[in-house]
Amino acid sequence: MKKVNCLLFFSVMICLASVLKVSAAIQQQGKPPTEETADIILNPAPQRKNAIFKNNETVSYKLQIHNNTKDHQNGRISYLVTTDEGEKVAADTVHLALHGKASKEIDIKVPSTPTGFYRINFMVNTANYDDTVRRVFGVSPENINSTLHRPADFDAFWKQSKIDLEKVKPQYKVLERPELSTKDKKVYTVEMRSYGNILIRGWLVIPRDGKKFPVHYRMPGYVVSLKPNMGSDDFISFDLNVRGNGNSKDVIDIGTDNYCLVNIEDKNKYIYRGVYMDCIRGLDFLYSHANLGIDTSKIIAEGGSQGGALALITTALDSRVKVLTMQVPLYADIHDDMKVSASYEKQVFPFNIFRLYNAQHPGFTWDKFFQTFDYYDPQNFAPMIKCPVLMGIGLLDRYCPPRCSMALFNHIGSTDKEFVCVPNTAHEVNLNYFMFQNLWLREKFRIP
Repeated sequence: MKKVNCLLFFSVMICLASVLKVSAAIQQQGKPPTEETADIILNPAPQRKNAIFKNNETVSYKLQIHNNTKDHQNGRISYLVTTDEGEKVAADTVHLALHGKASKEIDIKVPSTPTGFYRINFMVNTANYDDTVRRVFGVSPENINSTLHRPADFDAFWKQSKIDLEKVKPQYKVLERPELSTKDKKVYTVEMRSYGNILIRGWLVIPRDGKKFPVHYRMPGYVVSLKPNMGSDDFISFDLNVRGNGNSKDVIDIGTDNYCLVNIEDKNKYIYRGVYMDCIRGLDFLYSHANLGIDTSKIIAEGGSQGGALALITTALDSRVKVLTMQVPLYADIHDDMKVSASYEKQVFPFNIFRLYNAQHPGFTWDKFFQTFDYYDPQNFAPMIKCPVLMGIGLLDRYCPPRCSMALFNHIGSTDKEFVCVPNTAHEVNLNYFMFQNLWLREKFRIP
């Protein structure tokens, strides 16, 4: 990871208030609910804080064990390492004897493993208590390779999509919302017509001091309602709710279980064709409204989960985006995602939805699924990206497995790209990531 100029440190304080609210919720979601109340508390600490090791390096953990009861505890401590697909790699067991309220540490060393991500489970077993703490570590993830399943007419398909979008008159409407505005910022509702003549909306927040500002262009997570972003004084915030999200549900309002299935059997009509074009239409809006103080030379695309995928794809399809930041990008390397998710004891999004649809539609084979989704897999867009990129991932993420996120990242065509791994979060990052992202963006755009 590149060093950020220390003179930018104080800019963190400027955005900290806006980040804290989001990050507090993120950290609460990622915290194991029984860590502090369990009879025996296991706290595995990797030798490398981000749990990313190098090839030919021993993977080391200090396992802190605390007896949270007054009773003497006898039993065993074990660990099990498996691949992303559930194949056993290493295991060991040691005896545990611990007085009431006592603590101890055990050094865990895993022999060097090949490039990839690995699940490591730490287990405690006594006569009266059993528990497992699950973690993930990576080994040289920047070397992960994956196959691009890019259809021969991929570029032509998206070129035609953009041509079809251009035929739709946007009919922009910008409505000031005084009841949402403050003494420092004006809030606007934005309307426009997009692909298929669908009406979509978003929120525009502009500082009142009359300068030209970079634009923080944010795209929504899966069926997420974006609200006006009042956090930053140094950026114009543009939050776009693509069709079926937030205040863009006039035509499509179908909920989480069906959204990603709309016309899944027809690549030409699949819902994400319009969604991806909605994001391009958002750029059209920004460029056509520079009079509002928009610095069109400094547009940042950002999003998390589905929004991360949308930000990446928008950047790939349109060079008007100058910087890309994304977290836990959804649908990355969809072929490998299918393999990884198959090893879970309980299916999770998105393949719980895709597998249910497959089971209920016998004529819908996985070959047919990929005949559609290969046009929409974010990984297939990655080589087209040439601008600076920052990606954050949570190593415990099952919706977007780290292996798939890193496979996508490694295909990105830019030579200016960085990633941050957060070891103990699932489908989220944390406060430290957002603080770093703020500094990183300011450095890219030379904002003091």
